[in-house]
Amino acid sequence: MDAPTGSYARVYTHDRRAQLLSDLRSSFAADGADSAAEILLRNMGLRNTPLLDAMIRSSGEDTVFTLRGRQKKVADQILDAASKVLPDPWRPTLIPDERRVVFLVTGGAGTGKSAIGLQLKAELEAEGRTVKYASGSRAFNGALQEHVGYGDREFKETFTYFSNFVTPPDPPLDVLICDEAHRLRDRSTNRFWKPEDWGTKPQVDELLDASRLTVFFLDEGQSVRPQEVGTAALVEDAARRYDAVLVRNRLREQFRCGGSDAYIRWVRGALGVSDAEPGLWTPDGLMHVEVVDSPEELERIIHSEAGAGASARMVAGYCWPWTKPLGKEKRLEPDVRIGDWHRPWNADSESFCENKTVPPSKIWSVHENGLGQIGCVYTAQGLEWDWCGVIMGEDMVRRGDRWVFRRGKERADKEAGVKRVAVPGSFDPKVKPKSVDDDEFARLVRHAYHVLMTRASRATVLYSTDEETRNYLKGLIGGVEIHGLRPTWENLPEQARQPHLPRPGRGGRRRRRRQKKDTPPGEMRLF
Repeated sequence: MDAPTGSYARVYTHDRRAQLLSDLRSSFAADGADSAAEILLRNMGLRNTPLLDAMIRSSGEDTVFTLRGRQKKVADQILDAASKVLPDPWRPTLIPDERRVVFLVTGGAGTGKSAIGLQLKAELEAEGRTVKYASGSRAFNGALQEHVGYGDREFKETFTYFSNFVTPPDPPLDVLICDEAHRLRDRSTNRFWKPEDWGTKPQVDELLDASRLTVFFLDEGQSVRPQEVGTAALVEDAARRYDAVLVRNRLREQFRCGGSDAYIRWVRGALGVSDAEPGLWTPDGLMHVEVVDSPEELERIIHSEAGAGASARMVAGYCWPWTKPLGKEKRLEPDVRIGDWHRPWNADSESFCENKTVPPSKIWSVHENGLGQIGCVYTAQGLEWDWCGVIMGEDMVRRGDRWVFRRGKERADKEAGVKRVAVPGSFDPKVKPKSVDDDEFARLVRHAYHVLMTRASRATVLYSTDEETRNYLKGLIGGVEIHGLRPTWENLPEQARQPHLPRPGRGGRRRRRRQKKDTPPGEMRLF
């Protein structure tokens, strides 16, 4: 219905893919047209600015995200509701509007939930609203606070965690934006708190108590811990109990992984997420995927791309013990051991390690010295890089026509004074205990790999420690044409080479104030 019309318009359906490719080849020169093709992809909205770069370019005051289609409709709807329900910060009303509003925005990885949330935060702050951006992810918040907001205390303080609302703010916030709401917990607790400081009501209730307008961004497919209870049903039930106006929206357009819906479907099918059927990968020019035969080869590819200017990281399933930094110099133990290849996990620390050369976990994803360590789902969730090397361990292996899930066991290495693998499998302390039943264990492991395999914006390199699993993945990918098709930094046209920005220097920001438009007289309907 929204298809273009006119003498130059063309409409292609799935069964006319070959015709589309033929027409594109006839429109682009065989040599030298890659820059024009990249411009076309960007104008089609398939090459979004990476999340943190967008924030740095705007100094956090606005964002350079281009919200498209459903994204823009959702953002406009929330801004419109805020203008109707919340008091004008500069012209308070005599009789305040007491209505409470809850927005529930669901969508898979890469559908633009965080882009919408950060754009809303910038615009609402410009209107003089009190706004906080909450998340359950230390890695996501840490990257924003320490990388984007480096040296800016005011900016950092606007980002917080779900567990920070045991005592509601007084007066309540105008707006609370809850990103990654699938990571909500039943109660707000912390091992560093006294038990009497723990939350006594559902965490979702604490968030609703904290503000007049609450926005939840949620993807049930990214729940990776058994204590994570965030579901659409949970939010809907809480909104009813609070007698709040509930507005539901669902995002479907894909903007991560190069905008490749085909790649997202392939990952879900390969892993069996939500009963998706595995299918053969068909290269679409938006994402590249390949399987390598050794961790050395995976590391070589990731390091070479990073050295050329791309953003890149190595991540793995939680299949090895994780040692805390050792000694005064806070040395990292190379826990991830595959044959003679040994590498450390990212630092389990709040401060720099190895004589201040290795970044703490919360900025591992964005610090230039993070490349030498291996990340996991908890330090990668919500973030992205051009290239991502994913190591699959023995917690999820292919046997015949099904996946088999395993829990690992550790042993003490008395000589090294650390733990090693005795029985291969999962070593995630939150997932592997016997209190997690087999079906839930399998679901959480699948979801973890789904998150890890959707962190790249251009290319994913896979390696499994299990030979049968590697062969299974190779069978799904088919032959890989390396030369000319692999999107290495050298192969990319100049328009596609966007080096990721360093964090800004210290110093305050001048906050932008947007001119408020006068509201026409007369009663306004909320929706």
